[in-house]
Amino acid sequence: MLKHTTKFRVRFSETDPLGIVWHGHYITYFEDGREAFGEAFGISYQHIRNSGFLAPMVKCTCEYKSPLRHGDWAEVETVFVDNPAAKMIFRYTILNKDRLVVATGETIQVFTDSNGELVLSNPSFFVDWKAKHGLT
Repeated sequence: MLKHTTKFRVRFSETDPLGIVWHGHYITYFEDGREAFGEAFGISYQHIRNSGFLAPMVKCTCEYKSPLRHGDWAEVETVFVDNPAAKMIFRYTILNKDRLVVATGETIQVFTDSNGELVLSNPSFFVDWKAKHGLT
C-alpha cells in the first residue's frame, strides 16, 4: 500500500457563515493530498503529461463525519488503491488534530491520450511505475 500524509491549516476563506469549512473545500483537500502523493511517488500530473497522457477525474465521493473550523490543523491521508484497470483510484481520510476522522472519500481518474481519447490499456509509464513500487 502506498500512502502519503499532507498537513494543512484551515483558512478563514474556506469557512461558511456557520464558521465551518464549506463542504466543497474537502474535495480541494483531497486534491492537495493527491498532488503531494504524486510528487512524493513520482506520478504527478506533470509526470503523466510528460509521458504523453492526461488523467481526468471521472468520479469523486466524499462522506462528511465532523466539521473543521477556521484555524484548525488537519491532515489528509492519501492512499493509492492498486487495481488492474487503466485507471488510478485514490482513497482519502481527513483527520483533525485529535486524529478523529473528519471526512473520507475516493477519486477515480482514467487515462487519455493528449487528444482526449480514452486509453483502455495501462500506459507503459504506469506499468513501469507500478512495478517500481511493487504493485501489480
